[in-house]
Amino acid sequence: MATNPPKGDGHRYGAVRNRSQVLNPITKIWTKRGPDGKFMDGKADGTPFKGVSKEK
Repeated sequence: MATNPPKGDGHRYGAVRNRSQVLNPITKIWTKRGPDGKFMDGKADGTPFKGVSKEK
């Protein structure tokens, strides 16, 4: 079985599945969408979520 060393370093390889993020142009907040298309969470500091694919 293949591994991505080093183990236990706390980061992910690839994007989180079934989630995406979109930037609200008015408030400049990145917002996450869940698998059902509903908005889940907004990020207060203005940077995008790590490991979540961006919508176009």
